[in-house]
Order: sequence, then C-alpha cells, then structure tokens
Amino acid sequence: MNIIFSIDQLEEVAQQIITNNPKKVILFHGEMGVGKTTLIKQLCKTLGVVGATSSPTFSLVNEYEADANQLVYHFDFYRLNKEEEALDMGIDDYLYSGNWCFIEWAEKIPNLIPETHSVITISQLPDGKRSLTLS
Repeated sequence: MNIIFSIDQLEEVAQQIITNNPKKVILFHGEMGVGKTTLIKQLCKTLGVVGATSSPTFSLVNEYEADANQLVYHFDFYRLNKEEEALDMGIDDYLYSGNWCFIEWAEKIPNLIPETHSVITISQLPDGKRSLTLS
C-alpha cells in the first residue's frame, strides 16, 4: 500500500492502514520529525484509544487501552543503547502478546523483531506532503 497525504488527511490514512489488516507488530521507519509519532497517535485514536497519547521517548513504552479491551503498546527505542535494555524491559512479552505494537526506531533491536510484522515507511516530500508505504 502506498499513499501520498497531507497532515490534515491523517484520520483517513490511519483508517486505510487499519482496514488493510497489517500485522499487529508494526515497525515505523522515517527520519526524525517526519510524523511517525503523529501517525501512531492517530492510529491509536482509530483503534478506539480515548485520552491523551504521547511519545514514550523516555519511558520506552506507553500502554493504551483501545476498543474491545485491546491493548496498544507504543515503543520508542531512539534512546536505547543496546538490545539487552529491551530484553530487560520484557520486550518479548509485549511483542508476542497478540496486542498492537507500534515501534519507532526498531533498527535499535533488529534481532528481537518477530518474523511476522508489518513495516510503515514515511518520508517527507518537497511540497510538505508525506509518502507512506505499508508492507
């Protein structure tokens, strides 16, 4: 799936992503500031998360409750120094829980990512729009 969108179309984009039935573990790739966290916030909203969502840059993971008692885990591994830190926090329990796992900076934990996952890559275009690929 490939989409070109502007920020004001985020609600539609998030709905398209969920409708496309991605794997529940989704890796988000893109430069800093491209909108990964903003998209994840909208995905959480689309899944029925009520209340504030934020980047887990310092806590590494935020947990949210969505519709039908689903859990959503949002990871930000930007500040991670080594994979062992993710293991110490129990990353396997999260990744193999069957719940939604949205992971920013997954390249910091390459050996821990489940084989079955989806990838969203976002890049900024010269006109300010974003290009998104879901694979």
